[in-house]
Amino acid sequence: MKISFEKKPGGKPDAYIVFATEGGKLTGPAQNLDKKTQGAIKRVLQAEGFEGKKGKLLTVSGPAGIAARHIIVVGMGKPADLKARDFEKVGSSLTTALNANKAVSAQVIFDDALKHVPEEIAAGHLAEGMLLNSYRFDKYRTTEPKEKKPTLKSVEIIVASAAAARKVFDTKRKVADAVFLARDLVSEVPNVLYPESYANIIRRELSPLGIEVKILGRKEMKKLGMGALVSVGIGSAREEKLVTMQYRGGSKSQKNIAFVGKGVTFDTGGISLKPGPGMEDMKWDMAGSAAVVGLMKALASRGAKANVVGVVALAENMPSGTASRPGDIVKTMSGQTVEILNTDAEGRLILCDALWYTQEKFRPMQIVDLATLTGAVIIALGHEYGAVFSNDDKLPQHLISAGKEVGEKLWRMPLNDAWDKEIDSPAADIKNISGGRGAGSAIGAHFLKRFIQKGVAWAHLDIAGTAWTNKDRPGVPKGAAGFGVRLLDRYVAEYCEK
Repeated sequence: MKISFEKKPGGKPDAYIVFATEGGKLTGPAQNLDKKTQGAIKRVLQAEGFEGKKGKLLTVSGPAGIAARHIIVVGMGKPADLKARDFEKVGSSLTTALNANKAVSAQVIFDDALKHVPEEIAAGHLAEGMLLNSYRFDKYRTTEPKEKKPTLKSVEIIVASAAAARKVFDTKRKVADAVFLARDLVSEVPNVLYPESYANIIRRELSPLGIEVKILGRKEMKKLGMGALVSVGIGSAREEKLVTMQYRGGSKSQKNIAFVGKGVTFDTGGISLKPGPGMEDMKWDMAGSAAVVGLMKALASRGAKANVVGVVALAENMPSGTASRPGDIVKTMSGQTVEILNTDAEGRLILCDALWYTQEKFRPMQIVDLATLTGAVIIALGHEYGAVFSNDDKLPQHLISAGKEVGEKLWRMPLNDAWDKEIDSPAADIKNISGGRGAGSAIGAHFLKRFIQKGVAWAHLDIAGTAWTNKDRPGVPKGAAGFGVRLLDRYVAEYCEK
């Protein structure tokens, strides 16, 4: 979808979008269109009882006096109460409404009445919402009827500060493209996306942006002592990989910050086999890694002034004659040994070696990992929040604040010594599950915490409930959410760049 910004209206779009404030009061452009259509807008407003409440849309179809087939009036409530995110939500709903009305082109006309949010910021956020909600993963649909396909091709936003709005949106568009990459990766099917092909996609997408991409295979990982990571992929015909992505956007004196993602490209549970119903969803058990890949693209595309390392551990967890068994003990890169009691608690096994390698290789001052780690976090937080566990206080506060700004919400969860003791093993240093049902997401976090070196600020984001959505949300059509890309990009922009 093409989005452009102009100072003055022109052309003949299929649809006009104008605004109304509290009480159904039309803004200037809406009043002008009402006159041209001989009062059609006000008649429909009165007939529908439209009061201009924030986020409500009213469509006037087939108005006389203009070439456009539709006029959509957007309620914005009290202008003084508006925030930038409100315009993003409106943009998202407009994409849906315009496609429902089979519009090919649209023109959004801003007005002084909405200037409580600077016009260029409001216009940029609205455009971002429209773009994010235009995403579709339909590469395998060959017989979809034409009438079911989206029609919207172009949107022109009329705003006095068009040049400034264009600049605001240019950055947002780059981040949105990175979100789309993450969504594509999560949506891709497991016979196409597996560790080797995934690693090659990362190299292809990120190397041209100046990111140094390196790929380790099983031989290199065994040499480094990554027994936990290798143990997850060893039952698959697809060899596991570890991919590092280094972006140098800051000064030489700036320390690295690191992001590590779980990338289980398909999770059967291994020998501890999952139930058959719903197993197809396990193609998105690599959403944490996709967020890291998307983040790296966003940072490089917009030229972030920070030194950032992304690391993703990629494996396919399959049952076979070579697969790890419950009861096996493996040695991690850190030297700690792990008793595997459940092969379906595999995400922590690939992450523990990836976390240790990241700290040894890149010496980051802080590290954030993302993983669809536990079903327990969905029981705790549903699909509204991702969980954040941390050994630090400022880091989770900053992550939560960044998430609020982009609508990717996090909730801090506690760590407790009692839970840490529950993963002590009688046969090894650690066991990969507690054996009980309580505090499942915290147990996973405590496992990872044992692989964080002294002095490193660490946060673990369990995004099992937010990586995929079964219903449309603002800016997130049903399917892969790309959760984490915008959150972490905002975090880096606000707290890490110099």
